[in-house]
Amino acid sequence: MEITNTTRDGINLRGWTLRDRDGNRYRVWDNGSDTATLRDDRGRTVDTETWGRRR
Repeated sequence: MEITNTTRDGINLRGWTLRDRDGNRYRVWDNGSDTATLRDDRGRTVDTETWGRRR
């Protein structure tokens, strides 16, 4: 998974989280299957990404 800023402006990611559906925070990806959700500092979903087989 790669997160890319597609705007012209810089974005401060302080307070943002990237977690899977089990609530684990991620910095390094494994080769299993899962879905990650990127939320902003107000808890709003910005994006989700699923990889591998769905459970």
